[in-house]
Amino acid sequence: MAETRLAFKAGRAFRRGNTNFVDADPTKGAILIQNGEDGLLHFIWKNRSTNEIDEDLILFPGDATFAKVEQSAWGRTYVLKFSSSNQRHFFWMQDADPSRDEEFVGNVNRLLADPSIVPIWYSEGYNPNTQAAAGPSTSGAGSSAPAASSSRAPAGGYGASPEELARIRSIVSTLGAGGQASQPAPEISLTDVLTPANLRPLFASRPELAQALFPHLPADLPSPPTVETLERVVSSPQFRAAVRNLDMALRTGLLGGLVRTLGLPEEAGTGVEPFLRALQEQARREESGADGGDRMDTD
Repeated sequence: MAETRLAFKAGRAFRRGNTNFVDADPTKGAILIQNGEDGLLHFIWKNRSTNEIDEDLILFPGDATFAKVEQSAWGRTYVLKFSSSNQRHFFWMQDADPSRDEEFVGNVNRLLADPSIVPIWYSEGYNPNTQAAAGPSTSGAGSSAPAASSSRAPAGGYGASPEELARIRSIVSTLGAGGQASQPAPEISLTDVLTPANLRPLFASRPELAQALFPHLPADLPSPPTVETLERVVSSPQFRAAVRNLDMALRTGLLGGLVRTLGLPEEAGTGVEPFLRALQEQARREESGADGGDRMDTD
């Protein structure tokens, strides 16, 4: 099965005749970088309205780069270009928030150079390009943003801060309240839910999870499976990166086909919250089936 390594919202743009002008196509889309079933790296553009793949390019390591079009007056136009040919494919960023453009572009280029790497994601509220005093400002605010805008410095461990714990409690209570919360729910992120601080108590209270999860973990882990091994896995940078990748992919709304293979309804692939709600409902059904005997799988 193809593995999506990176996904973000982007539209296509096309050269205007034989000129150097490029016009943006308003069609809503997304760029997906996948390790295909054929073992090759695929650069895919998917129509978010029809859910159809309109462009699927096979890339070889080191042959392509994804670069900003500096001549673009808008500033968020990018080109996929090849060293082995004169091919040019133009795209424009469609996420309303431009703050993560360079983060996505950096990860695209790292994957184009080495498809086996783990994408690198900035901590929430941190971007080295915006922290630096130098560089153009798109907001016109000059240096009004403080250089040390993040109140949390990355540490060796992954202990949750009081603010994170409060946010998690709010998320969980909202999920269980059937949408009757008096205040708007904060945006849910898998990186807030699947933290070592949240998972360790679960492993401790249900040690049988070690045996159930072990077949899905890297083959070079020590055997037999233990709770301590699981704790090391969820504390690793690789696990955090994988969670962030899944979170980003869910936000594209294009994982309906993938989640169906997990026994979840297609709408679970349309966002983080639908995904968590579907898992919650699946757990309820399985628990009810275990208590009540016969269980029928529904599609």
